[in-house]
Amino acid sequence: MPIPADWPTTEAEALAEQQRLRPLVQAHDDHDEPVGPLVAGVDVAYDDDHDLVVAAAVLLHRDTLDVVEQATAVGRIAFPYVPGLLAFRELPAVLDALAALTRTPDTVVCDGYGLAHPRRLGLASHLGVLTGLRTLGVAKTPFTFDHREPDAPRGSTTPLTDPATGEEVGRALRTRPGVKPVFVSVGHRIGLDTAVRTTLDLARRYRLPETTRHADSLCRRALTEALNDRTTAN
Repeated sequence: MPIPADWPTTEAEALAEQQRLRPLVQAHDDHDEPVGPLVAGVDVAYDDDHDLVVAAAVLLHRDTLDVVEQATAVGRIAFPYVPGLLAFRELPAVLDALAALTRTPDTVVCDGYGLAHPRRLGLASHLGVLTGLRTLGVAKTPFTFDHREPDAPRGSTTPLTDPATGEEVGRALRTRPGVKPVFVSVGHRIGLDTAVRTTLDLARRYRLPETTRHADSLCRRALTEALNDRTTAN
């Protein structure tokens, strides 16, 4: 998996690219096109010591949560670790994993952020703008944003806000009664209310959506296999 030739290589280039793409984010539902049932989860695993990144894309049917198809992509790490610029490390591999699917997802759930990002362009938004896909982010932590604890019942939410501006950038969502919330944000071509409903639909038994659980497990297995293959080859 080659890194795209025009991919940013410096922090300044990456920041400029985020500023260029941010106005292209569509932070509301796209009512012109009905939403189909195929939902993909994407996730990434690294081994920095071996300059190795593995991305997984797992396609589920929203009604049954059955796995329909899955794919992985292995490559070199595309960008150094810089908080707020993680999409530049992950996206080349994620794009390749999605391209390896034989069916196009109707929605993609990212293990991370969309508009809940200092420059309002986390992985989910960045991916959505680059591909045109409908995307949302579901993160395990609130990053640098503020929230009150949601009420205990499943489905309870509170705003996730930027402390500098008071802007709502996402929601803390309780997917399991009494279990710590996840943090949902708009990616692209979806509204926040719809992103929350989608997350609840995908998290019927566990804290995290099934899309995230499957993609996380697959990319970890694929990373182990890739490291084993390298060891064997050497």
